Amino acid sequence: MVVALLALAAWIMHHMFGATTGWIAFSGGVVMLLLHHMKHVDALTRWLKLPVAGKVPVGSGVWDYVFSLLYRFERVKNKQQQQLAKTLVRFRQAGRAHPDGVVILDADNRIEWCNDTAESHFDLNVETDVGQPLINLMRQPDFVAYVESGDYAQPLELRTTRGGGAIFSVQIIPYGDAQKLLLSRDVTRLEKLETMRRDFVANVSHELRTPLTVLSGFLETIKELQLDPQRSRDYMNLMAEQGKRMERIVDDLLTLSTLESAPNPPLDERVRIVPLLERLRTEAEALSGGKHRVVLDAEPGFDLLGAENEIASAMGNLVTNAVRYTPDGGEVRITWRASADEAEFAVNDSGIGIAPEHIPRLTERFYRVDRSRSRATGGTGLGLAIVKHILNRHQATLDIKSEAGKGSRFAARFPARRIVPAATLPETVAREA
Repeated sequence: MVVALLALAAWIMHHMFGATTGWIAFSGGVVMLLLHHMKHVDALTRWLKLPVAGKVPVGSGVWDYVFSLLYRFERVKNKQQQQLAKTLVRFRQAGRAHPDGVVILDADNRIEWCNDTAESHFDLNVETDVGQPLINLMRQPDFVAYVESGDYAQPLELRTTRGGGAIFSVQIIPYGDAQKLLLSRDVTRLEKLETMRRDFVANVSHELRTPLTVLSGFLETIKELQLDPQRSRDYMNLMAEQGKRMERIVDDLLTLSTLESAPNPPLDERVRIVPLLERLRTEAEALSGGKHRVVLDAEPGFDLLGAENEIASAMGNLVTNAVRYTPDGGEVRITWRASADEAEFAVNDSGIGIAPEHIPRLTERFYRVDRSRSRATGGTGLGLAIVKHILNRHQATLDIKSEAGKGSRFAARFPARRIVPAATLPETVAREA
């Protein structure tokens, strides 16, 4: 179009001023047009070599249309890149929020990215370890063999020495173009729960097997032998004793099950402490049969909020244990101290005491320092486990102090939210058996 206009102008000048003038005008126009295009081509070439967003050259004529198309393309491309960047940020945020460890590996098992959980599990640093071969950073033989095997159908259980011996379930999932996703989950707690479950089943079986064996033996004896009435009564009494022992074990197991399955905290009903302590002292004296000195030292003025049957069970277990594990002639002292900030129920005894290494495990189910003595005293091995669960439900804590041969002190401490002024203020209780 421009060339046609130049030719027309040259033809007019040819007829007005002669052929030479026409050709000079046409040639000059063509040269100017070439310079115009060369200028824009140069601007386009320089921008293509080093493109800068938002700096597309400005042109004129046909180049204005070309550059406007280029600018439009650049805007679309920038928008796509921004959208891609936002998607990547959201993906990484989702990966970081994932409770399991996530590591992205390339075809050569080099780290491309990992989330915070994976950093914690494998002691990685996303800033410095990207690009590093994973097996150079995790050199456990089982893990290296798993990564290099190429068989990822089943997860690998990985045990570490960090964090007290953490256990991780690790699995690699291939995806995309030879990339891999390494997932890790901390199963330490699940493993401990499974171990506790196995131990619990084994302990229950063991605890019930002994009385069942005794019952079966006596039944077989009575069936096979002709016994005199006195011997039969003795055997029946022993069988009844073993039956009661099994009944106590089952009752305690049901109590534990009820406490563990209770979904809500206990109701805030008033528990009148002074009458409860009086009842505990009376029960302790009955269990002792006059063989111990039972002392109740309680300061009135405050009651507790909670489930009375649970609190009575926890306190009763502590008192019963003190009587059972204190030799004849010893003392069991029940104390109650309370203020608006804290309340403490404590049982002190002059019994056989407990060695330090046993104290952290006393609240485990069926854990006994001396199994033979526990059975002889009628214990089920579940009392302190029940106490622990009840106190936890009441936001209370159990403090145990003991020394072998010098007695023990078990103290239940209740927080301020569980303490209320007593409904009535009876006289100070300080009675001795």
